Amino acid sequence: MNGHVKNMHFQQLMETAATLLSLLLLMTVDSTKTVAASKNPQCGNLLQQTLKISRIVHKESGDLIKIYKAAQGEMSELFCKVSVNDIPDPNISGLDPPARIASIYTHLQAFLPHFKRVYKQQTDLQFPGSPLLKELNTVRGRTEDLASYINTFYQSLFPNLPIPQPAGGPTTLPPAQNVFQQKVYGCVVLKTYKDFMSNVSKELRNLKSKVCKKRTPRNAF
Repeated sequence: MNGHVKNMHFQQLMETAATLLSLLLLMTVDSTKTVAASKNPQCGNLLQQTLKISRIVHKESGDLIKIYKAAQGEMSELFCKVSVNDIPDPNISGLDPPARIASIYTHLQAFLPHFKRVYKQQTDLQFPGSPLLKELNTVRGRTEDLASYINTFYQSLFPNLPIPQPAGGPTTLPPAQNVFQQKVYGCVVLKTYKDFMSNVSKELRNLKSKVCKKRTPRNAF
């Protein structure tokens, strides 16, 4: 009987030890994740700044498309509905945060040559001092600023992982266009960019909970 009692005590002791070991392992893993997520204290600040400028660009891109349509005269509402090749896709690609942040950056870089071409075309179609030309310049400058913020944010999170450059080399622009084609092209570029910026704002909000976690206080046992 004593031997049986000793065996029961030994078994209970082993079960208690196994439980404590499991808890310690779980605490260690959770602590490692917390440290990894909060090892960059600037993450939240950088993301907040990037999100702020993305919201500004999103709003300005919406204002820009309205100004553009107003400046094109008749049929302006139909211009954006025409299909145009070689325009960047408004959707963000990638399965994990590094790939998706890189996708935002490469898309911004891809849109810049299109903005420059639309500006050049509209310079020939609009009068000097046109509000459209001013707004085109503003949004293009904001886009360059946002690309710089995205690059800084990416490098702060993944310093050992170079940000990819756009695949396929320099951005391909459509061939020479007549006036009607120029108006259509500009409208499609600006509408697509507005859709893209809407996706960027949503993506950055989602990333906030994934890559900039804050350390949470633990309750004492």
